[in-house]
Amino acid sequence: MSRRTLIVGGGIVGLAVARELSQRDPGRSIVLLEKEEEVGRHQSTHNSGVLHAGLYYQPGSLKARLAVSGVRMMTEFCREHGIAHEICGKVVVATSAGELPALERLWDRGQRNGLRGLRRLSSDELHEIEPHAHGVAAVHVPEEGIVDYAGVCAALRRELEAAGVEVRTGAKVISIRATAAGWAVGTEAGEWDGDYLINCAGLFSDRVAELAGIARTVRIVPFRGEYFLLRPEAQRLVRHLIYPVPDARFPFLGVHFTRMIGGGVEAGPNAVLALAREGYSWSDVSPRDLADALTFPGLWRFMVRYPALCSHEIVRSLSRALAVKSLQRLVPEVTAADLQPGGAGVRAQAMHVDGTLIQDFWLEQRPGALHVLNAPSPAATASLAIARELVDRLPDVPPAAGA
Repeated sequence: MSRRTLIVGGGIVGLAVARELSQRDPGRSIVLLEKEEEVGRHQSTHNSGVLHAGLYYQPGSLKARLAVSGVRMMTEFCREHGIAHEICGKVVVATSAGELPALERLWDRGQRNGLRGLRRLSSDELHEIEPHAHGVAAVHVPEEGIVDYAGVCAALRRELEAAGVEVRTGAKVISIRATAAGWAVGTEAGEWDGDYLINCAGLFSDRVAELAGIARTVRIVPFRGEYFLLRPEAQRLVRHLIYPVPDARFPFLGVHFTRMIGGGVEAGPNAVLALAREGYSWSDVSPRDLADALTFPGLWRFMVRYPALCSHEIVRSLSRALAVKSLQRLVPEVTAADLQPGGAGVRAQAMHVDGTLIQDFWLEQRPGALHVLNAPSPAATASLAIARELVDRLPDVPPAAGA
């Protein structure tokens, strides 16, 4: 059998991996299998559209290294393909003196991670950039921006098909079995054989890994983030991106304000357990997904560890007044009347059985297979760099240009 790599998952990471592999090894046959009728339908495009530069992540971690290189690679990709993007910068704001030590730690992380042009801002300097933001101090991150990730996914698919990569949509994976030559992957659109398997299935990555024989010691727990939109008259309150100092106990960045590349301003998100892995509202319920979460001991241990935090997020999802109160910490002039219903996204967060959240990207390599088991934000930003990292780990692939 000729060399054929099977990639499961047509989100931005799977697309980027297929692109990197086709460029590095043009003689290889590559098949990308996506269950939806179009690529990039879930985490890749149900997000805030931000280009994250790597401020938050532990120095030396995969997230830190790949976000810093990834935002530069993604920006260049967008320039080359004429994809809408803007490097508008963001401010991370300490709203009280008690947050200043955490803000200083973020500054230190950004410096150690190699971000360019970071600036400490006084309250007066913050107001020069974001006149309506409230804070005692801030860090300005000039490399961050906003982008059309749907446009990125479409451009990646065009590149792949031009290079001869087979992109099969409507091909939900239902079985994976090892063969003498590698793998046979059964889908609702047929079966494909290959000698190497790459799992980039996002919200379903743990289940795909289980089909390939890996015990689910790491479980995907889906967290939904819900956004508001600022009504047009209130959009003047936000010029660029305004973020809080994140709570170090929780993997999410807290409610923030984000200008969108297509116009408008988002406010949010919260973080609540999604009742379906692709559940974008409270009414989206999957009995299988819900049972999968509720029978996982790690989720209960997480909730026992952070009961106040979990209950606060649920109440904030159901109470506009509480959501407004959270947003007013950053921009006091925002009122309930300024908010309109917005979109939502579901984050595939990997969790250990002891209830601890996996903070870094999580890759598991097996003979003939590589599984991406945790790739939440900033995976969209870092997707091209993640792809390079993954392909570097594959056997018999030429090194990247300039490596």
